[in-house]
Amino acid sequence: MVRVEFLGPIKRDILELDARNLGQLKEILAQDESLKEWLSLSAVALNDEIVTNLETTLKDGDKICILPPVCGG
Repeated sequence: MVRVEFLGPIKRDILELDARNLGQLKEILAQDESLKEWLSLSAVALNDEIVTNLETTLKDGDKICILPPVCGG
C-alpha cells in the first residue's frame, strides 16, 4: 500500500492504495471526477522528491503527495 496525500486546496482525505507504479496510481485517482483536473495541473512527489516518470515503481510504505500549483505575493 502507498499513502497518497493531497495538499493545498485539494480537499481530500489521505488515501492508502495498491499501485505498482505512478501510471497505475494516476489511473486509479482519475476515476474520481473531482480529482481529474487536479491531476493534470499538479506536481507529484514520491517520498518528498518530485517525480515525473509514470513508470516510477512504487513499493509498500511509499508516500505520494499531490502538489497543486500555487500563487502568492
